[in-house]
Amino acid sequence: MTLTKKISNHNFKAFLWHAGFLAFAQNFMDVDTVIPAMVIESGGNAMHIGIITAIMLGASRFTQLFFAPYVSNIPYKKKFLIGGISTRVLSLFALGGILFYLRNHQSSAILWLIFLFITIFALAGAFTNISFSDVLGKSILPEKRKTFFSAKQTIAGGIVLGAAFLAKMVLSAFDYPVNFAIMFFLGASLLLIASGGFWKVKEIEPSEMRIKSLHDFIQILKRELKENKKLPHFLGFINTQGIIISFLPFVMLYAKQYLNAQSSDTGTFLLFKVIGIVLISLLVFFFSKKIRYNKILYFNVALSALLILLTFFIKNQHSLILVFVMGGMAFSLFTITMNGLLLEVSTNENRAIYTGFAGAGNILPALVPIAGGGIISLFGFTAFFVMYLVLILSSLFFIYKIDCKK
Repeated sequence: MTLTKKISNHNFKAFLWHAGFLAFAQNFMDVDTVIPAMVIESGGNAMHIGIITAIMLGASRFTQLFFAPYVSNIPYKKKFLIGGISTRVLSLFALGGILFYLRNHQSSAILWLIFLFITIFALAGAFTNISFSDVLGKSILPEKRKTFFSAKQTIAGGIVLGAAFLAKMVLSAFDYPVNFAIMFFLGASLLLIASGGFWKVKEIEPSEMRIKSLHDFIQILKRELKENKKLPHFLGFINTQGIIISFLPFVMLYAKQYLNAQSSDTGTFLLFKVIGIVLISLLVFFFSKKIRYNKILYFNVALSALLILLTFFIKNQHSLILVFVMGGMAFSLFTITMNGLLLEVSTNENRAIYTGFAGAGNILPALVPIAGGGIISLFGFTAFFVMYLVLILSSLFFIYKIDCKK
């Protein structure tokens, strides 16, 4: 069956349903503010923040490299979307239950359980993302893809802006750990509603690529790296610019340890991060047909470098508001460009496997947060900021080599 304009529009709306409620849910399980603040208040330190950030933002994506061979062998992948998001829902309910019912027990036991269910949540997301990229790529017409990503970010930004106020109220109205327990219960409920969008998607085209073994997968990766000249530079881009998505959790640590930030401040930081996402997403949405990816990529490197330098010179928590606005902008731009570039360097036949290849692009995003936690513990934040700045600037080489014309 051929993908028609009618089916494409139907799927466009279904994916936007998912994106909208997912955005609503993400405020209550935000990886840059809520989760690191919860870990710190549960007794965590710099190394714990590094490990949890690596799990959430780097290591989970790296595991796509191992999930991809299995997922690629299944022609229709909608069931993986539903199964993956259901696992995430259950893990969030479990996190809320741990914080609410075990609040009087030893913090070390709670911290271990938090790490367990955060890991399950993150791995389920990585597994789902492979199927998501495959189904999305063959369910929406190519000329609508950039519009979808920008519309997704715009709608999500508008929703999370309102939800951020609610999250801020919850974090301020209750003490730890009840406030975080309520946050995760709300996030799980909204994520469950978001799964309805996956149920509505019409997956009409099977994927044709088959992989017999992990060895076969590695051979395919080697072949594609030779034949597709943009793939190595795409992976280099993710490995360098991709670390910016793990920067804000360390800003939370900095605010808690040195600027005396409280739970109510966590809600404020989340709100202004969302404002940054909305601002940049609106700009990309209105100019999506006029702006090439290259210009967005270069701008995001400059924005990320400025973000790191600004954080280094800030001496009070109120000035961190600007940091979180800029952090939201940088996060949003990386999400739009990374997903867009993946669709451009792949085809309908190999998109799932290319999503797995993208996992190899998360080696540094998986290792840098752990290294960052160690560097902060041993040498302080100055050395940490320098490391991030050097890696971000090195992404300029890969952006130049990709030279995306679209």
